Amino acid sequence: MGKILIPASGPEDWKRFLAEPEKHWKKGYSARSLAYCWQEADGIPQEILSVLEQIPSLRGLNTIFAIPEHKVPLPGRGNSSQNDVWVLGETKDGLVSIAVEGKVSEPFGPTVGEWFSEHTPGKEKRLKFLCSELGLAFPPPEGIRYQLLHRTVSTIIEAKRFHAKDAVMVVHSFSKTNEWLEDYQAFLSLFGLKAGVDQAVSTSIAPDLTLHFAWVHGAEKYLEM
Repeated sequence: MGKILIPASGPEDWKRFLAEPEKHWKKGYSARSLAYCWQEADGIPQEILSVLEQIPSLRGLNTIFAIPEHKVPLPGRGNSSQNDVWVLGETKDGLVSIAVEGKVSEPFGPTVGEWFSEHTPGKEKRLKFLCSELGLAFPPPEGIRYQLLHRTVSTIIEAKRFHAKDAVMVVHSFSKTNEWLEDYQAFLSLFGLKAGVDQAVSTSIAPDLTLHFAWVHGAEKYLEM
């Protein structure tokens, strides 16, 4: 990604940033639903703000800027972690890094076991880095979704880059039945955390950085846009 950002004038401007625009830009899909929701809000949607306000340090959160399809490079073998939206926000206490993963019915991709079935040095380096950043033992359980690991690390990396004290990973789900919630909850269990829909939870992973998680149910009207 280049360092010159061009503001979007509408949700359709988000389409060109997708890896496979014609495949993923469809009514009822997460990319399109997310774009229409976030563009209408002109920043963090209210349903996300309301959930994150459960965390005292995230109250009064404002958007500085939001970047669709923001790529965060990771060491080792594999692509960058491509956030559906990445937000640099602020509260009265400082900056906040927020990685957003949009979902409708699509899964979180392969499990760790599936992704790491080919034990290459590059993949081992990547997975060890992810575990180190998250304070987890290597290797993580095979049933955990690999995407949740690298998406969470992406917000940690950006928090460190901007000297933010808070890093957030949000699943913004427009699914009517909150499909794949159990995978998210299994991931939270690695940190000893439990949470359901529209609940925010936190853990400290470093003396100067707190990590927050939230599964937020998005307005279903955006499935029809």
